[in-house]
Amino acid sequence: MPTATHTDELQLADSGTVADLRTFVTRARTADDGAIRLQGAGRVLAAYVCVMRAKLLGEGTPTILGLRTMALDAPSEVDVTVSLASVADRLARMDVDDTSLPVPPMTVNESWAAVSAPRGAWEEVATVDAETLIKVAKDGVQEIGQIIPVNPGALIVNNARAAVWGRPIAGVAGELPGGAAFAAYALGFVAPGETGTVFRSNRWLRLSTSRGHILVRPKAVL
Repeated sequence: MPTATHTDELQLADSGTVADLRTFVTRARTADDGAIRLQGAGRVLAAYVCVMRAKLLGEGTPTILGLRTMALDAPSEVDVTVSLASVADRLARMDVDDTSLPVPPMTVNESWAAVSAPRGAWEEVATVDAETLIKVAKDGVQEIGQIIPVNPGALIVNNARAAVWGRPIAGVAGELPGGAAFAAYALGFVAPGETGTVFRSNRWLRLSTSRGHILVRPKAVL
């Protein structure tokens, strides 16, 4: 599991980058208040969050990650998985002009953070407009709400989500699941008038927009 390579602070590029990270963390907590992987590579910070994953044995919900990259003012080799709450707390304590983000010392164990998506060999397979992604996300939320009965058990809830979010988006090549559209919408990666691009690398899928990336890890590699 990734642990800090002992960088006590991340020197973010500017106040705009701090605001960007704060927005990303806030949206991620709304989608799934769990963990965030902070991975430095030179002057680039890659921030990964998990929007959805299987929570019960045998459940078919796809594992879907959100990735936002941000500029650093100083090179970093940090690679740590910590709680979203701890990062949100440190961001809240930063002064207006402060760009030094203390790295939370307490790491968390998350299975999704143990396997990294490919860094190369991505092949473009499709494009999809933002309006389609937004519609799939909103329709999916509505459908799940109609499927789930009053006072459902965890198995019913998770099976309903797996059925809806695991279903490929109609008319989009590459078998991109609806959960990718939900993740992009929830994290603010899509806006009307824009277009997303779908890539494949081996069995991984990636939905990329100008605002961020959604990574889909197939159930077979969990």
